[in-house]
Amino acid sequence: MSVNNTLKPYVIGLDLGGTNSVFGIVDSRGEIKATTAIKTGGFATAEAYVDAAVAALQPIIEQVGGIDTIKAMGIGAPNANYYNGTIEFAPNLPWAHDGIVPLAKMFSERLSDIPVAMTNDANAAALGEMVYGVARGMKNFIVITLGTGVGSGIVVNGQLLYGHDGFAGELGHVTMVRGAEGRSCGCGRTGCLEAYCSATGVARTARELLAKTSRESILREMNPEDITSLDVSIAAGKGDALAKEIYDFTGHMLGEACADFAAFSSPEAFIFFGGMVKAGELIMKPIREAYEQHVMPVFRGKAQFLVSGLDGASAAVLGASAVGWEIQ
Repeated sequence: MSVNNTLKPYVIGLDLGGTNSVFGIVDSRGEIKATTAIKTGGFATAEAYVDAAVAALQPIIEQVGGIDTIKAMGIGAPNANYYNGTIEFAPNLPWAHDGIVPLAKMFSERLSDIPVAMTNDANAAALGEMVYGVARGMKNFIVITLGTGVGSGIVVNGQLLYGHDGFAGELGHVTMVRGAEGRSCGCGRTGCLEAYCSATGVARTARELLAKTSRESILREMNPEDITSLDVSIAAGKGDALAKEIYDFTGHMLGEACADFAAFSSPEAFIFFGGMVKAGELIMKPIREAYEQHVMPVFRGKAQFLVSGLDGASAAVLGASAVGWEIQ
């Protein structure tokens, strides 16, 4: 006998990344009861990917009592359209880079027609913070993910901002440096925030600064092309002045961008998530300083600057599961 949908205790969360797809079965308290994973690539078609995913899911679904215990499934994925349940022209997914894949429908059909919803990974992170993290009780906030790229999830009046087509909220692609001096960005434009304030952007800043100055730095002991944002963080933590300057530059640009973001949604908090946040005050202090310096006076002193309260190892799965809990 099927369990009443309102009493079903679990959702499936899928963190669909370019390399790995991680699944978790999550209860309403945010406890991950079972996990499994598959490689995302290596499949010629979306159908083959879903076949492998469902095969991997079956044992952990049985582990929690079968499909009748599952209320819904939530997916966080690149180029995901919340409105349509599709992945659209995702450059890093070999089975989805040339068209539109109705992934939510495909999973639903293979999992006894449970409801399935999906959104991009940054939006999933914002929902995860609202359901399980430091944004509980907040109705207006912006999550900024600092990883290989810069993502954002914007919550206004308790609802995620999707726009008319499902793709709103690309704050990583606002232009920070205009003209010929702007760095090229993976999106095809130049001068984007992501080109400067992502992990790859920090590494690029390090290489540029090392090339145009002869100042001493721990980073000079490395091949410039091998430098990562983690290397910059470690050097800054050891007191390296040039590495600290890189984080000051990055943090100030992020703070200036947040000052602009405040003007359209007046958030009560900016919440930062990702590996770069582990640098702590090296990145957070210049963010706050630049924000207060550049924000309109009416917004000054109102927003909190917080670090994600979700465990890094499980945050993406929790965020995806929150998409599932949102389904009515």
